[in-house]
Amino acid sequence: MTKIYYDSDVLPTDLEGETVAVVGYGNQGRSWALNLRDSGVPPVVCVRGDETRDHAIDDGFEVRSVTEADQADILCLLVPDDVIPLLDLHPHPTSCVIVASGYTLAFDRLSPPGDAGMVAPRMLGPEVRLCYEEGIGFITAVGVHRDATGRCLRRVLGVAGALGGLRQGGIELTARQEAVLDLGVEQVLSPAIGAVNRAFVRTMTEHGIPFEAILTELVLSGEVERTYRLLREVGFAAQSESHSPTSQYGQLSRRNRYNHVDLISTMRELADDIESGRFATEWEAERDAGYPILSELKERHAGSAVREAEADLRRRLGSGVSVQTG
Repeated sequence: MTKIYYDSDVLPTDLEGETVAVVGYGNQGRSWALNLRDSGVPPVVCVRGDETRDHAIDDGFEVRSVTEADQADILCLLVPDDVIPLLDLHPHPTSCVIVASGYTLAFDRLSPPGDAGMVAPRMLGPEVRLCYEEGIGFITAVGVHRDATGRCLRRVLGVAGALGGLRQGGIELTARQEAVLDLGVEQVLSPAIGAVNRAFVRTMTEHGIPFEAILTELVLSGEVERTYRLLREVGFAAQSESHSPTSQYGQLSRRNRYNHVDLISTMRELADDIESGRFATEWEAERDAGYPILSELKERHAGSAVREAEADLRRRLGSGVSVQTG
């Protein structure tokens, strides 16, 4: 059975006498630094000389250069995965390097001489802070990649607990398991959901349904979002009773109608691409080239035309509607 850690597994001495450095002060870095400080583990923030340095100073942190993180006992690397290998860091053999994603450890883009661990919140960066402030915490993936000192697990649990990442449970995963799962959601599941949504829009449009109404059902009404919230809070079986008998019958009686569609073959190919390291190599080459393909794809699928169309629709439907007076 998969091991799950909780706050009760953290010992008061886990981080005793340890100096902690937070490298990076973006979405994750700021949340980590604030949560650690509020839990009695004030970190040093190590950043470049840009606006993030000013933000950290405004938040009352001691700020140093990135390379000065080498002096810390625990280094939390909270910059993008593709940037981590470019950091000029040289931790000492008794230090512990902690990453918020298993990517660099799993695909051998990072190999510190001492302890190497993972504390990967299953939560967006800003929400890591909000969930801490609300006192509810969040689920986290935790793991030990290399235990050079015999204390790596204690250090990982100490940091995870201070972040609020063990209040709802910390799932023990290897760096590779976390990386394959995380990238799998992005590259295997998300494109499939996108394809299904596009096919649904086309089918409903062919049946004369206005595009605005279709998008309302999929996104703007918030019904899908709230249904997924119920799935999280009470589970599939219990939430199904919130649907009408007509809905329940329709969903359950038609759930096998797509069994003939061979999704699994494509999903396996994409997952193999991830686990083999081929994607990591491809992404590294894209980074070294200055991200030309990413820039083109973003402009094509999420550029100004798409943003303007979405903004216009949100002005007319949903929570962004301004009060209209006749």
